[in-house]
Amino acid sequence: MEEERDLVTFSDEDGNEFDLEVIDYFDYEGQEYAALIDAEPDEESDEPLDVYIMKIVVHDDLEEFLPADDGLFEELSRVFDERMKECEACDAETCPEECPKDRKKE
Repeated sequence: MEEERDLVTFSDEDGNEFDLEVIDYFDYEGQEYAALIDAEPDEESDEPLDVYIMKIVVHDDLEEFLPADDGLFEELSRVFDERMKECEACDAETCPEECPKDRKKE
């Protein structure tokens, strides 16, 4: 069974659309953030995937993904890295509820 992916479509400055996949949602100081990666990564590249951390702002029922404040980027990256390290060793039986791996389980 194929896992459901959480994709968000963005437009660049030239109007070209591209998708990013949400790999984690987390809160920091009362604000919700999302970590996203390229939805169609270059399989042949040896480069690590870029991770984008975006602030989520809700307007009525619409979620808007905005760039995180520059002054918070290092701290948000640290929080995200810690969450990923905690989840590296978990499996279906031991994965904590807030683990990004677990959010896709049913």
